[in-house]
Amino acid sequence: HCVQTQHASNLGGLLARGIADRHSLPAFIVDPVCVDEMEPVSKISGWPEMPRTSICHALNLKATARRAAKDLGKSFEEVTLVMGHLGGGISFIVHKDGKMIDVENPMQGGAFSPERAGFLPLSDLIALCYSGQYTYDEIMKKMIGKGGLAAHLGTVDAREVEARIDAGDEQAALVYKAMAYQIAKELGAFATVVGGKFDAIVLTGGLAYSKRLVQMIRERVEFMGKFMVYPGEDELIALAEGALRVLHGEEKAKIFE
Repeated sequence: HCVQTQHASNLGGLLARGIADRHSLPAFIVDPVCVDEMEPVSKISGWPEMPRTSICHALNLKATARRAAKDLGKSFEEVTLVMGHLGGGISFIVHKDGKMIDVENPMQGGAFSPERAGFLPLSDLIALCYSGQYTYDEIMKKMIGKGGLAAHLGTVDAREVEARIDAGDEQAALVYKAMAYQIAKELGAFATVVGGKFDAIVLTGGLAYSKRLVQMIRERVEFMGKFMVYPGEDELIALAEGALRVLHGEEKAKIFE
């Protein structure tokens, strides 16, 4: 029913049950994008009728938090991390006490990404919405799908952008630098949620494979503390690990009515 957003992950439960029912097995969904563990204070926006919502790359972020905690010699429940998932969409969280206590919903704001516009100047956006130039669907597509690198450079492929930079494309270099700049700003903002007291800043997602992008971010944020990078997503592994924790009795499955 797309209660919170239109996204391919809404099919996850249907696919899992469709496979499991054939074999009379249980089906589980692990850390879906709509996991909401935000603290009440983090949900307040400037309009009471429009609270901030928790939508992010929860599956990969939580799985990566477990790996980072292990590498830091701490448990998932005791580690505090400032995290960014860098992919077609870019989301940020603060992980504390085993929960995502604050989230930057990439559908609503934050840094622009290969496909998404991120935060936009609100008065200009409102004016554009009422200009008569675009339908609702066209505006949404400009924000989610054709924003960010796609809007500026006509591609969502960071490898292509970097090749253009290497070939001397100054506009590509400026836009790519701006994306890194905005990512670093968000990480800095999220560090304030825990008063700067965290174990590490952690980057993950497909874009974290880019040494160029990661270095530009590192240069702006590593003064705050330890900086860790886990490139890629490994989301199928994360799904399996989550189901196994329930099957092995390490976690209790939640039931959503």
